[in-house]
Amino acid sequence: MDKFGSLNAMQQEAVACTEGPLLILAGAGSGKTRVLAYRTAYLIEEKGVNPYHIMAITFTNKAAGEMRDRIDSLVGFGSEGVWVSTFHSTCVRILRRFIDRLGYGNSFTIYDADDQKAVMKDVCRRLEIDTKIHKEKNFLAVISAAKDRLVSPEEFAKRAMGDFSRERQAAVYREYQSMLQKNNALDFDDLIGKTVELFEQAPEVLCNYQERFRYLMVDEYQDTNTAQFRLIELLADRYRNLCVVGDDDQSIYKFRGANIQNILSFEEIYPDARVVKLEQNYRSTQNILDAANGVISHNAARKPKALWTEKGRGSRIDFRQLDTAYEEADYIIKHIEGKVQEGRCSYGGCAVLYRTNAQSRLLEERLVVAGIPYRIVGGVNFYARKEIKDLLAYLKTIDNGSDDLAVRRIINIPKRGIGATTIGRVQAYAEEQGISFYNALRQVEEIQSIRKAGGKIKPFVNFIQAMRSKLGYLSVSQVLQEVIDGTGYVKELEAEDTEEARARIENIDELISKAAAYDETAEAPALSGFLEEVALVADIDSLKEDSDYVVLMTLHSAKGLEFPHVYLAGMEDGLFPSYMSIVSDDLSDIEEERRLCYVGITRAMEELSITCARQRMIRGEMQYNTVSRFVGEIPKELLGRGAKAASEVLQGEAGAQPQSFREAVSKVNPIFSTRNTYRTRSVSFPSASTSQIALEYQVGDRVEHRKFGEGVVAQIVEGGRDYEVTVDFDRVGTKKMFATFAKLKKV
Repeated sequence: MDKFGSLNAMQQEAVACTEGPLLILAGAGSGKTRVLAYRTAYLIEEKGVNPYHIMAITFTNKAAGEMRDRIDSLVGFGSEGVWVSTFHSTCVRILRRFIDRLGYGNSFTIYDADDQKAVMKDVCRRLEIDTKIHKEKNFLAVISAAKDRLVSPEEFAKRAMGDFSRERQAAVYREYQSMLQKNNALDFDDLIGKTVELFEQAPEVLCNYQERFRYLMVDEYQDTNTAQFRLIELLADRYRNLCVVGDDDQSIYKFRGANIQNILSFEEIYPDARVVKLEQNYRSTQNILDAANGVISHNAARKPKALWTEKGRGSRIDFRQLDTAYEEADYIIKHIEGKVQEGRCSYGGCAVLYRTNAQSRLLEERLVVAGIPYRIVGGVNFYARKEIKDLLAYLKTIDNGSDDLAVRRIINIPKRGIGATTIGRVQAYAEEQGISFYNALRQVEEIQSIRKAGGKIKPFVNFIQAMRSKLGYLSVSQVLQEVIDGTGYVKELEAEDTEEARARIENIDELISKAAAYDETAEAPALSGFLEEVALVADIDSLKEDSDYVVLMTLHSAKGLEFPHVYLAGMEDGLFPSYMSIVSDDLSDIEEERRLCYVGITRAMEELSITCARQRMIRGEMQYNTVSRFVGEIPKELLGRGAKAASEVLQGEAGAQPQSFREAVSKVNPIFSTRNTYRTRSVSFPSASTSQIALEYQVGDRVEHRKFGEGVVAQIVEGGRDYEVTVDFDRVGTKKMFATFAKLKKV
């Protein structure tokens, strides 16, 4: 055991517990990867287990690579016999040998996302489904969710009976799967599902792998979905030497299909399981851990545990509530700059974490102005995102039309059926005549080789010309909004109804906010001036490649990482936790948000700063936000501004509802303009009352919700500041929500 003497007592217990089911609850920063590597070495060296009989499985190639390196360095000769792999790689290896038992060829193709889209496009064409109304992405998301839950096309069809929308999805699922099999192809979800199907239909194959993998270890168990759980359950069924490692408090991927019940119910499934808690943290100071413990303790669905460390208490948590999101970004950047100048840290030691990608825009702009190098991890520069580049290309075309690249980018956004051949002929005409591509489009009647395609080009040109005629009396934000409405850009994203589409809409909302802010602050607002300002801010290509840069990322992207100095930005109710989780009647939604907060806090090693803003521009309008309830769950003595000051901020705003800044100011002084009130910080904002909210629907009406679809209004209750509306939705059941946030539309 000399090799294992460096482990703490609980880590040693986890390593030495080798027989039967074992649940290792590994808190953030508690050294779980180290424990798994040492446990593998212990099995081989102390228990005499053949490396061939050991399997370690995780989610990412990076995690598997790290595990492989650690095991190799600890075990040395013979370590190559240990099967270390991801779920998907494992299943591919198994299916390559035995998938012929399911009617597929062993040389099957694995379809990526683009391949799936191509197949789905063909499926919709065959079934005569209008993809302008029913998006391919939406069907693919439904199918993926079904496969994660091991629901076959046949079972899906049975459950869909009587629901026309679900029956259409069932037909698409059946045809999609049929086409995949005809092409001898699998998508990524099939890799897990078909392996489970193989094991259930071919007991001799399952028996072979049960004999091979007598000792199983599963990392990040809290992130497994139903199909992955079933796969592991089958493999471990003979010898039952199953060790799962995870942290229910870091289960943040529900939207990807992760089922937290897999880890919470482990002891019910395996009543003889031993549980070892790894609570000693090697990453953070005790003040940071106490803050994390204080927040996560408010979750009901969790295994009780509390992180502790021998590193000492460390600095108290810096909490700041700023007046505006602009001031919040300024504060964060100046705070980082000050610490670097004082020699307390490097840029590379600082990370700014936020709930949504759209929040990066203000931070990016302030970093560029300050000349501070930065990098966005798990995302792209705000102005480099597809939806932002698309809309800016429209604005550039409206402004002057001389940017051929911009015009060519949007000629088919949204799809207008203008093919590459037509575009090539227009380009050739433009070069022949010595004019811009856009001016060639305006003269499309003169291009003899185009003929019918000219009818598809004309509406685009008419739209651009109409927008140009409005530049004299519309603000930049109004021009942008008309482009969005006129092209149906956001409507198409709403129809997709996916996480990716919703994130893109949030980014568009942030661009609207940017335009509205420009209208208010520019001395002589003009579309050309706005595009110039954006171009200067967006030009980060000149930044030198350097490891010393500030990191910007969403909280989801931060999982598994650590930084000496962490800033949690936008800690406001409605933003984090999100409005949807607040108004949802499903407790698990707010608990998932709280786990995400816990993950953010525990990324910090030395110092943690939490910031929020009283006023934040959303979709071009100022909103008044309360401090996040998660900040209120941090013990007040941990906050560096002093318990009294922090608690006054939290208590003074507890229970207040976000409202439109513009509406609030008009109640104080109707003659105030938004531009003037934006700088008026002494105004007190009275709460909205339901007497000022007009509903277009009543009990019994059918309504539509952006996320939940259609339903019937069951109850409307006046709540002082807002109406609480109960709706029986066709697809997701009964939901309660505030009218202001729900934005229900009468059908």
